[in-house]
Amino acid sequence: MHCPFCEAQDTKVIDSRLVADGASVRRRRECADCGERFTTFEMAELIMPRVIKSDGTREPFNEDKLRNGLLRALEKRPVGIEAIEQAINQVKASLRATGEREVTSQFIGGLVMEQLKSLDKVAYIRFASVYRAFTDIREFGEEIARLND
Repeated sequence: MHCPFCEAQDTKVIDSRLVADGASVRRRRECADCGERFTTFEMAELIMPRVIKSDGTREPFNEDKLRNGLLRALEKRPVGIEAIEQAINQVKASLRATGEREVTSQFIGGLVMEQLKSLDKVAYIRFASVYRAFTDIREFGEEIARLND
């Protein structure tokens, strides 16, 4: 690994730890030339399925969109970033486990809703209201009733 400070090629690992429930490895490294320390993350590169959007277009899976949707739903809610990262990893694992080359955005939305239901009920309702395009208060009530079942 090249040093990001002096571009030297000789760096050594001084500490390694598993993070994100073992999904990646955090390594502290030190440059042999300049002595600077820096952190790298290593994870397996797994191919995610393409997403079929509701209008029929296809696009690559975008983890940032997944993260932003979760963060928006969980805004100002008492859920830690580690729990959010676990939810993201769980959604990604579920997508890979399908073995499909393409999945619908509705399928992904359902996986996200499952995660939100276990993380925070208010965030679940927030996400559901946008995802299912609620048009009146009755639909909120019906979703809350289903949540309590």
